[in-house]
Amino acid sequence: MSKTIGWIGTGLMGKPMAHHLVNAGHTVHVNNRTKSKAQSLIDAGCRWFNTPQELAKSSDIIITIIGYPKDVEAVYFGENGIFSGIKPGTILVDMTTTKPSLAKSIAVEAQKHQCTFIDAPVSGGEVGAINGTLSIMMGGDKISVDKILPLFKAFGKNMVYQGEAGAGQHTKMCNQITIAGTMIGVCEALIYAKKAELDLNTMLQSISKGAAGCWTLDVLAPKVANNDFAPGFMVEHFIKDLGIALEEAENMQLSLPGLALAKQLYLAVQAMGKGREGTQALYLALERLSSR
Repeated sequence: MSKTIGWIGTGLMGKPMAHHLVNAGHTVHVNNRTKSKAQSLIDAGCRWFNTPQELAKSSDIIITIIGYPKDVEAVYFGENGIFSGIKPGTILVDMTTTKPSLAKSIAVEAQKHQCTFIDAPVSGGEVGAINGTLSIMMGGDKISVDKILPLFKAFGKNMVYQGEAGAGQHTKMCNQITIAGTMIGVCEALIYAKKAELDLNTMLQSISKGAAGCWTLDVLAPKVANNDFAPGFMVEHFIKDLGIALEEAENMQLSLPGLALAKQLYLAVQAMGKGREGTQALYLALERLSSR
């Protein structure tokens, strides 16, 4: 694909994903709230733009992966946002985990500008972004999805089309709900093992290869065992995701008590001053609850 790609968002996930596109030979323009966080991409040959508006004027495909729904809304709809500079025919892709309703609003506005939109949140954390093994959940214009799949292959391994705009975000909510409950079980297993005076890494060698096997056991549990709480995905961003999931569940008149519990536990982690640690820091809150 010889199209010029505009990339907005160079955080833990966005920066390595954009680097994969550069390494694959694509022309990439870049914008980020803090320019210094995009410096490695600029050094790699990406052209810097001061605003989403300026970037949009010079891009055929625009990919965003930023922090919170309010940030997404500002980047797309703000005074110097994407829609104030977009060209007809542009394909828009939001890979942020955000509200399904916001994805639908962006899709509607894109149509007004003779453009198309895909909501394509990802799962796999910083490790998946670096290794190019992300799972990508796609909603929106199917023709545009088919066009852009070759780009996604630069950083994704499992790419599944879910349906109309917002379906990708709903699928990501399912992902986060599953992770939240799993994380509680993994952390409680580690607390139990420590109290039973087991070697945590040896214990994990056994249970990670049986019915309990999962990504959380393979990637995050060993970090806890080695007292490593550095973020691959931050607690404060996970709290945001769980809040979106609970809001959507309420809109659908669903009761999800496990999800509600998980959010409360993560709020406890944040109250401990660990909001910018990795999601495995849930262990610290549960350990404090269980100790005498």
